Amino acid sequence: MKIAIDAMGGDFAPLEIVKGIEQARDRYKDIAFQLYGTENKVKPLVQNWERIELIPTTEVIEMGDEPVKAMRRKKDSSMVQAAMAVKEGRADALFSAGNTGALLSSAIFLIGRIKGVDRPALASALPSFNGPHDQFVFMDLGANAENKPSHLYQYGILGSFYATHVLGIKNPRVRLLNNGAEEDKGDEVHKTAHMLMKNAPSFNFIGNIEARELLEGTADVVVADGFSGNAALKATEGTALMMLKQIKNAIMSSGIKGKIGGALLKPAFRDVQKKLDYNEAGGAVILGVKAPVVKTHGSAKANAVANTMGQIKTMIDNQLVLDIQTYITAHKEELQSGKEVLHAQLTD
Repeated sequence: MKIAIDAMGGDFAPLEIVKGIEQARDRYKDIAFQLYGTENKVKPLVQNWERIELIPTTEVIEMGDEPVKAMRRKKDSSMVQAAMAVKEGRADALFSAGNTGALLSSAIFLIGRIKGVDRPALASALPSFNGPHDQFVFMDLGANAENKPSHLYQYGILGSFYATHVLGIKNPRVRLLNNGAEEDKGDEVHKTAHMLMKNAPSFNFIGNIEARELLEGTADVVVADGFSGNAALKATEGTALMMLKQIKNAIMSSGIKGKIGGALLKPAFRDVQKKLDYNEAGGAVILGVKAPVVKTHGSAKANAVANTMGQIKTMIDNQLVLDIQTYITAHKEELQSGKEVLHAQLTD
């Protein structure tokens, strides 16, 4: 399999990207890597060219660039050329740590949507602390600021597929992020989405979930509109990191007894920190496009890049995109009838 890499995307590109790709090359013997980037910046960093190819590009999409304009104007950028390689069948998947909006635009407008998927979404696996599984799927994380109820319904399908095929969760439990657990909570979009998902034959919907429950292990897939999902993700990450920092500060300022106790608890704190570390989890996946497209954190280091290559390998090995395409095609009438039933209920 071949993975197209945007070597210039990310806060520490191209150094950490190249280091991560070399780690992945040594770890995964059946992957070839295509590095797209500025030749004089990327080439000196590669230590071993085994299964690594450099495709020189002359432009870079910066983090502050307007996504759609950058994709259209910077046609020889590392990101756009990597996306074109996937579109034209020269690569099987696309990876970037760069501009999220530009990557979304490249995935949707260059690689293309799966027929039947109205809105591709950004999904990530987050840690689950008390449930039967170590992780759960959370989507949409910001691909779409606004969503229709039918989009949220489709996210239930896409998220369930990812949970089953990549995380190995059988019959994943799907919940809808809302401001209360009751059916009648939320705005009209979320009330309507709940109504549509309640009797969904396509996935195992078990009701609403509040943001405070996200990490408790009560869901395997959490569906959200892009605005709420992105806000909840950042609030959760920020709170977790701040709490760990405050615990560390409290231990260090509590005298000799506190420091001894902290030293004894250090392995436990390390385990929790590792579970919350995005470098361990891999990247966020754009679900609903015709090939695996994965975005890792902008400040990701080599370890995160290497882990994300393993995530992409799993997606390709398990034919995630092909299975989604097959399912959407087979259940096209079911999805359409669901929308028609919903419309009838709303206009009754």
